[in-house]
Amino acid sequence: MNIAIVGAGLGGLALARVLHVHGIDAVVHEREPSRGARGQGGMLDIHSGTGQRALREAGLIEQFHAIARVEGQDMRLLEPDGTLLLQEDTPEDASPDRPEVDRADLRDLLLDSLPDHAVRWGHAFRHAEDGLLHFTDGSSASYDLLVGADGAESRVRALLTDARPAHVGHNAVELGIPDIDRTHPDLAAMIGRGNYWYLGDGQSLSAQRNGDGRVRVYLSFYNTPADWFATSGIPLDDPAAARARLIELFAGWHPRFTALIDACDDTVVPRSVTALPVGLTWPSRPDVTLIGDAAHLMPPVGQGANMALLDGALLGLALAAHPDDPATAVADYEREMFDRTGPVARMCADLQEMLMAPDAAQRMLAFFRRD
Repeated sequence: MNIAIVGAGLGGLALARVLHVHGIDAVVHEREPSRGARGQGGMLDIHSGTGQRALREAGLIEQFHAIARVEGQDMRLLEPDGTLLLQEDTPEDASPDRPEVDRADLRDLLLDSLPDHAVRWGHAFRHAEDGLLHFTDGSSASYDLLVGADGAESRVRALLTDARPAHVGHNAVELGIPDIDRTHPDLAAMIGRGNYWYLGDGQSLSAQRNGDGRVRVYLSFYNTPADWFATSGIPLDDPAAARARLIELFAGWHPRFTALIDACDDTVVPRSVTALPVGLTWPSRPDVTLIGDAAHLMPPVGQGANMALLDGALLGLALAAHPDDPATAVADYEREMFDRTGPVARMCADLQEMLMAPDAAQRMLAFFRRD
């Protein structure tokens, strides 16, 4: 069976690794020219029953624990006036139920576990027909099974469904403070070892410590339209002016909040949050399937990477169990994936609605204390 995977994200690499463990070759086609062509984002909390389960099936769980940060689970939740609602500090001997890991480190772990020929860099997927993948550079490759692991704007998805991601009323700006322990030790102490989160009416700030000493700062604006950046007055091409405008947008919030924005470097990245319909399914085909965000894009509340990793691992196990019957393997995988991710997508949508509520801080406090 000639297996072609489009997309070298976490899900696609997990699939390739599990297949490799079971002696099955696959080729990952990635549009980026190399593994270091762009930044891979911030921290991920990898859950014991999903993402870590996938890494166990991939034979990489010990290597994962060596790069994960248990202390990254620390949480501080505040209101705009600086009132501390919740502080959770992870004990040194805590079990690694949801340790944090840099996305780039996790991706490197998966890449390093594969043979060099497993990933073809610089191959941007254009379309597929008659068992051939066609790339934007004019080249092509054959396949028996095509797996779309190509993320939110998946091109492979169109082979199975007309569904497209829709804006969920959430726009965000990513900023960052490099080497915070040296450059801003006072802010470093305030943020702590993990996540620092201000939640207000329709807006929020989250600061997330990365393993390399950088703190990623995310400013979120809820109940805003897809074209909000065009009318926000944020000059995205002028970092200093953008920071000044962002401070204006949070007028009246605690000075510690604006100090975080003021300390950021010139990284200013706009993000418009989208999601696929909750419970999306499609008629099974023996030659095409989807994993990760291509299959079930959810609001970014801590589940997407875990679902993608588990999708890849479970599809790999299904193909290993039915090496001569891809139709059965794909159907078995999709049945389990639909049943598993539908409720998770609903939970993510509910959390997104919670963040958009006027009393978001109190709702999130109740959510964290529900156990």
